[in-house]
Amino acid sequence: MFDLAQLRQSAQLVYRHMSRTPQLAWPLLSQRLGCEIWVKHENHAPTAAFKVRGGLVYIDALLRREPDVRGLVTATRGNHGQSLALAARAAGLPIRILVPHGNAREKNAAMRALGAEVIEHGHDFDEARAEAARQAERHGLHWVPSLHEDLVRGVATYALELLEAVPNLRRVYVPIGLGSGICGMIRTRDLLGLDTEIIGVVAHGADAYAQSFEQGQLISTERAETLADGIACRQPQPEALEIIRTGATRIVRVSDEEIRTAIRTYHEDTHNLAEGAGAAALAALMQEGEYNAGQRVAVVLSGANIDRLALAELLRDEASAA
Repeated sequence: MFDLAQLRQSAQLVYRHMSRTPQLAWPLLSQRLGCEIWVKHENHAPTAAFKVRGGLVYIDALLRREPDVRGLVTATRGNHGQSLALAARAAGLPIRILVPHGNAREKNAAMRALGAEVIEHGHDFDEARAEAARQAERHGLHWVPSLHEDLVRGVATYALELLEAVPNLRRVYVPIGLGSGICGMIRTRDLLGLDTEIIGVVAHGADAYAQSFEQGQLISTERAETLADGIACRQPQPEALEIIRTGATRIVRVSDEEIRTAIRTYHEDTHNLAEGAGAAALAALMQEGEYNAGQRVAVVLSGANIDRLALAELLRDEASAA
C-alpha cells in the first residue's frame, strides 16, 4: 500500500482538477443526535461523489505505466463510472461503461455527458462487471477494476482532508460498496498514527461485507437489494476485506427505511442532498445515537447522485406521514 508521501502527492494531483471538499459541523444535526458530528461533504465534488478522486489518480498512473493504452472499459452503478469518464475525457481516452439494466437514469446521463459509451447489461453490478471484463479481452481495451491500489490512493485524499482538519475524532462512519472508501480511510488513519475508530456501513439487503467480516472469511450473497445502489455489493473483494477486518472496529447494517430517514435528515438539518449510499453513514450513526453521546464523530456523505423521481417520492412519503 501507499505511504504518506505518496498520498500527499496524489492529493496535489487531485487538486489540479478539483478543490478540497468541506467538512462541516452542522448545529441542527449535532443537536438532533446529541454529539458533535462532522460531515465530510463528498457530495460537493465535481461528480457529486468521492469516487472522482480515484479515477484521476488511476488514469494518471495508468498512462505512465501504459502510455499506448487505446481505451478503457469498466462497470459501475454510477459514481465510479462518472469518475473514470471525467478522468478519461481529460486524458483524451475513449471509455466504455457497463451498467446493470434499470440503473439510475440520471447517473447514466451524467456519464454520457462526460463522453462515455454507456451499455446496459445484466441484472446487477456483478453481472455488469463480468461483461466489462469480457469486453476488455474481446476488444483490446484496458479493464479498470472497481478496486485497485491507485483508486484507493486517490479516494484516500478525502480521508486525509477530514482527519487533518478535524482533530480528536472518536470514530468515523463510512459506507462500504466494494471498499475503496473505507480502505482509504483506514490506511490514512494508520499513516497519521491516529486512534480514531472506523465503522463500516452496509445495507441489510446487501450485507456480504458484514457477513464476511463477522465470519472471518469471504462470503458472497445471491442478492444485493437496497435503494442504496452505491453499496449494493454481493461479492466482496478479498484484498479489501482483509484491510477492513484488520482496520475497522465493526460493520453496521442499516435498513432502507433508516437510509430514507437519513436522506430526509440531511435535507432538513443541512439542506444537502444525499443519495442512498451517501446517507448510509448517517443512518448508522442515528442507529447508534446513544453510543456516541457527547463525543466528536464524523460521517462520510459519499455522494448526492439520486434521481429526481426517487427523491420526490421519498420526500412525498415523508409529507404523507406527517
